Amino acid sequence: MAGKADAARCQWISEREAFKAFATHAGKTESAGHIKPLHWYVACRLVLEGGLDPSWIMPRPPFKIKQEGKKSERRYSIEYDASVGQGGEQTILGGLKTKNVDVVVSIPDLGPVLAVSCKGVTKAFRNLTNRMEETIGECTNLHITYPAMVVGYFAILRANRTLEDAAAAPELEPAEDVAAETPESAGESDSDVDGEDEQADIDTAAAAEAVVDSVVNGGKKKKGTKNDLAFDGDGNVVEGIVRFHAALSEMTGRRGIRDEISRYEAMTTVMIEPHGDDAGNVFAGFPDAASKLHLSRFFKTLYQRYEERFVIGAPLLSGKTGRYVWDPESPALTSPAITIDHDVRSAE
Repeated sequence: MAGKADAARCQWISEREAFKAFATHAGKTESAGHIKPLHWYVACRLVLEGGLDPSWIMPRPPFKIKQEGKKSERRYSIEYDASVGQGGEQTILGGLKTKNVDVVVSIPDLGPVLAVSCKGVTKAFRNLTNRMEETIGECTNLHITYPAMVVGYFAILRANRTLEDAAAAPELEPAEDVAAETPESAGESDSDVDGEDEQADIDTAAAAEAVVDSVVNGGKKKKGTKNDLAFDGDGNVVEGIVRFHAALSEMTGRRGIRDEISRYEAMTTVMIEPHGDDAGNVFAGFPDAASKLHLSRFFKTLYQRYEERFVIGAPLLSGKTGRYVWDPESPALTSPAITIDHDVRSAE
């Protein structure tokens, strides 16, 4: 496996900061400034909450481990050190093709054991289900070569409430936008794909014609359409997002290495408020707490599957694969410079 060079170092970032960076990003996305913070947040959380060695993770989080005490009383302290953070993506040899994956945990002499693919959607929510084959294929590709690998999928959606919100949303590159049209789906109506009746298709097309112009940098105009809204006129989550949630719910939950390789071990989707005092906040109304895709389940499931396969299920490897339990007095856990808004794996 090889690393893809990246000038931007992985930085410590909280959940709220990462979500806000995505939802409020304006301008071009070629530098991936809107989604990189999400990669960093996932990588850092795998260390502080997951107890995984930061040197195993790419992008490499800005933490280092300090070992103290004798074997019977050994303690592991986690320290923040911005200078050790590294950027980039890991290139993994898949069963069908090599793949650059956003966040990868790879143990020396063992190989990749956990990976998380991050996808952002800023608009065009009606098209969300157009690329489900691609989503399934990504997971299948990785599992063919590494059936024991724990694979996660993190979808973050910009919760556009108004046409002005939609007009301000950046255009994503097709490779990173799960709502981008594929050649096969371009020009294809939802009724062709999902069996909706003709009148519903006509109504949706008519709604999409209502546009608003918003003046942005350089005097250029951008358009927002009702297809770019995350909520309908009654304040309900739009049908495109509901269908996307339903599709992902059928693609998650892989438990054992003999289970379907086309399923992800864990998936989540979050809707993020894009402006005002709420910018960066998760919209709590969708998905609901009982959903398989609720964020509260995502990381717990990743850790559980990892433990089952690489620690409990492989006791002879547990000395190498075991997760750390951090000293609660670790500098990274007590520093006022670091705001941690999730659980940590500590001895308390």
